[in-house]
Amino acid sequence: MKAIRIIRDEHRTLAAVLHGMLYLVREVAERGTEPDFRVLDAMIYYIDTFPERFHHPKEDRYLFRILRQRCKEAAPLLDRLETEHRAGNEKIRALEQALARYHAGGRTELSNFRAAVESYASFHWDHMNAEERELLPLAEKHFTAADWQEVDAAFEGHADPLFNAEAGDRYAALFSRIVALAPPPLGVGPERAGSGR
Repeated sequence: MKAIRIIRDEHRTLAAVLHGMLYLVREVAERGTEPDFRVLDAMIYYIDTFPERFHHPKEDRYLFRILRQRCKEAAPLLDRLETEHRAGNEKIRALEQALARYHAGGRTELSNFRAAVESYASFHWDHMNAEERELLPLAEKHFTAADWQEVDAAFEGHADPLFNAEAGDRYAALFSRIVALAPPPLGVGPERAGSGR
């Protein structure tokens, strides 16, 4: 059941990026810190490319498909999670647009961007909690050893044919870039003007 550890690790990484975005937006809104659009762009790019295009398709193709076969009672939960995966793509587009408006429009667009970040973070935390508290226990209960071999291979080796073998390395490098760009206490980048530190 290596896939469970990998899924949880991927959720923790995404949660760190979401917490980071919320922190940066609050620093700008409440402390007058200058926004660093390179960091915000990198964070949104990470969210778009990793969970929306990489993590969720693997869950759909392997984890959800097999659980649907093994546990008919899971159908309403799976339907909801799959719907949320589709909705996530629309929500990330809205977040990208809110950032573009903020970048172009300045402080007058900050409250809209902040609302978009808070909405997306809340949506994703609820989704990840449902997967970890409801879905994964069902998978642990109903999957066979052969099921776990298939799911583990997909998550561990990035076996999905839509992705190449280096995909995991690319996302790790992107996450490292976010850490390098983000100011303390989030990362190791330079402190921002107006931070009062």
